[in-house]
Amino acid sequence: MEKGVEANEPDLAADSAILVEAETGKVIYNKEADVILPPASMTKIMTEYLVNEAVANGDISWDDEVDISDKVIQISQDYDLSNVPLREGISYTAEELYDAMAIYSANGATIALAEHVAGSESNFVDMMNEKAEELGMTEYELVNSTGLNNESMNGLHPEGTAADAENMMSARAMAILTYHLLDEYPQALEVASTTEKAFKEESANVLMENWNWMLPGSLEEQLDYEGVDGLKTGYTDLAGNAFTGTVERDGTRYISVVMRTDTRMARFEETAKLYDYGYNDFSSTEVIEDGETFDEVSSLPVIKGKEDSVSVSAGENLSVLIEDGNEDNITPSIQIDEELLNEDGELEAPLEEGTTVGTVAIDGQADSEYLKDEMASSQEVPLVLDEKVEKAGWLALTTRSIGGFFGSMWNSASNFVTGLF
Repeated sequence: MEKGVEANEPDLAADSAILVEAETGKVIYNKEADVILPPASMTKIMTEYLVNEAVANGDISWDDEVDISDKVIQISQDYDLSNVPLREGISYTAEELYDAMAIYSANGATIALAEHVAGSESNFVDMMNEKAEELGMTEYELVNSTGLNNESMNGLHPEGTAADAENMMSARAMAILTYHLLDEYPQALEVASTTEKAFKEESANVLMENWNWMLPGSLEEQLDYEGVDGLKTGYTDLAGNAFTGTVERDGTRYISVVMRTDTRMARFEETAKLYDYGYNDFSSTEVIEDGETFDEVSSLPVIKGKEDSVSVSAGENLSVLIEDGNEDNITPSIQIDEELLNEDGELEAPLEEGTTVGTVAIDGQADSEYLKDEMASSQEVPLVLDEKVEKAGWLALTTRSIGGFFGSMWNSASNFVTGLF
């Protein structure tokens, strides 16, 4: 967070929480975000990611008719769990099962998708852990596709996992996962923002009402929050109540994770505090304009060109999320790509207009935190050449070389004579 005016950070009644600007991964609020806790059904965000990935890769199709195993039928008809009952002899498409998972947190439907993608839930769990590592999630342990405690599966938990095991994950890891879901498969929000939908009529005639009560038009209108369009709730005895949310207003999107609150209502009330903080205390501000020049480095020297220097400027606009009252702390910082320069610090012609020769970053954000360290580079733009520089002709280069030689001789002679006196 930038130094300067101190923001009024909310005091959350949750064991762990994080608020992140979705575009850059900049962390706006962090309360014990690296503590590992059970995510419960927020686990299904990973299942959503892997299903979307399988569709994108052509491994499965939304229109696929999914085989429903005896295990899935049995779990789907456990009414102590969130479910749509699945029945033998009825076909279900991957899309129908995905909707049941994303809207209604249906556990049987989730396992059916896991089996469809990977052949078994055990194989799918391996995929989940591999993907978590690939995405840079560092605090996690995944044992099933649903987020249930394995005890709730009555002996049907994935092979190779303990009978009483439960998924574990930090709020930061969950935010990283959500960041990648939104970045790579933004269409996931179309389903996540559905407040209610009827499941397959010939199967159960179930009206699936979204457990996300912050969605405008949701079951609990007093919790509606403008701009909320996702994402996933969670509850187990060990996890308490948890919620991963997504919201967008005026072009600024946030990802939030709140873990282990006391009640269903509280997970949304605490999330609302985070969103109020993000939208009331921070603003997206354009700090660099495309074509802007800088006193620190306005041009670079050129060798073997028709001109002996070339002007440089910012190649793109840059907007950053700034805590209100800290705008004056923002200053540009130029970094030239040294690999493009010779030992005398010169560029060699010919050079093309628009060539990137460095970066313009923003100072005044030294205290800023990001989901992953490499995300900090999102707060910089390229420094580019403003014009083309053609290579000088043979005669000009020769003349310069001769001139340089005699100039050097003259200077040496002058210095020698001066030294005599």
